[in-house]
Amino acid sequence: MKQSLVFLTFTLGAVAAYSAQARDLTLAEAERLFAERNRELLQAQRAVEGAEADRLSAGARPNPNLYFNATQYGNLYPQGYDSSRLDRRFDMVLGINQTFERGGKRELRVGAADANARASRDELSDIRRIQAVGLHAAYYDLVLAQEKLRIIRQTAAAFQKTLEAMALRLKVGDVAPSDVSRIRVDALRAENDARAVGAELEKAQAALAYLIGLEGSAREIGAVDGWLAIEPNVPPTDLSKILDRRADVSAARARLKAADARRDLARALRTRDVTGAVQIERAPWNPLANPTSANTLGFGISFPLFTNYYYEGEIRRAEVELEVARENLERVRALALGEMARSRADLDASGDRVSRFRDVLLKEAQKAADAAEFAYSRGAIGVMDLLDARRQHYATQIDASAAQADYAKALAAWRASQATVEGPGEK
Repeated sequence: MKQSLVFLTFTLGAVAAYSAQARDLTLAEAERLFAERNRELLQAQRAVEGAEADRLSAGARPNPNLYFNATQYGNLYPQGYDSSRLDRRFDMVLGINQTFERGGKRELRVGAADANARASRDELSDIRRIQAVGLHAAYYDLVLAQEKLRIIRQTAAAFQKTLEAMALRLKVGDVAPSDVSRIRVDALRAENDARAVGAELEKAQAALAYLIGLEGSAREIGAVDGWLAIEPNVPPTDLSKILDRRADVSAARARLKAADARRDLARALRTRDVTGAVQIERAPWNPLANPTSANTLGFGISFPLFTNYYYEGEIRRAEVELEVARENLERVRALALGEMARSRADLDASGDRVSRFRDVLLKEAQKAADAAEFAYSRGAIGVMDLLDARRQHYATQIDASAAQADYAKALAAWRASQATVEGPGEK
């Protein structure tokens, strides 16, 4: 009996200490921290910046090449001329060449890079959408854990009051020792529940802390927002109108556009690029044959000969990637449709559950518990009937809280599934 009272006192004290140390965090504040510090968002933003940098590379034209050659000629002079003298000369060539791309290669590179940049921005939006659903889920998991602690506190207080009363009655022989044992068993069950909820609370704090970048103070985080009100008559949505404007579908479409441009770019490799060159040559000085130096100006062009390879591998690879991108777009569209349908079904089902708990189950369980307490205090029922009523009330409260959390998550998932990007993805 004494150990049970000590445990219950400790449980109440732990709950009070948690409430005193918790850092109050509203959902709006959590969303602000999420936007500023979430690591997945920061990584996706870097991917966008990298894709935009690729756009600069794609639009660049080939740089010209400057070349210089010098060749020594020591055996050009007639017999008798000393070729080992220090005044022998070199044949020097200075030139510049420039490659001119043909077949629209630069425009195709730019088009592919633009499409990839658009896809990266849409993927950032999709990651933000997915992470936001996780944020709401983590926040309401924390609300649920705190609500369970509140329910356990009420249950512990009820057990403490009952055990104190039964301790006095046991001394005068008014109750049987077996009844005290039954109360103690339920008190020990409450201890197990308290420990499980404590671990659940820490997990919820850690999950939320990671999403908002506050891992160092995870155990101090507390959610202050309550449960969401049921939104009545959520209108049905024409999923086909939303589908093509979702971020994931828009990103997949942009990837398809980029793959199409890369396929055309691979085919354009068969269009020969031309390299033009201009050079000036200074011939070596020959004091016997040519007293003056001879400077000449020349030019030339070059282009590849496709005698050994015709870029079949690059073209085939690009065509395969195009098919993969096309199939991926269809896959993403199908997944998006399934997600929207599931989220709507979850929202409707969870809303109905919350309404039933709120309108019927909680009220009936409370009435049954109050009636059992009154009847037991008058000796009209035994301790087992009292414990059954308490257990039913406790389980109903826990289930009602879980239903509220499920509804909050379902509502967040439903809203996220309807989120769209600014344009249809073709921009």
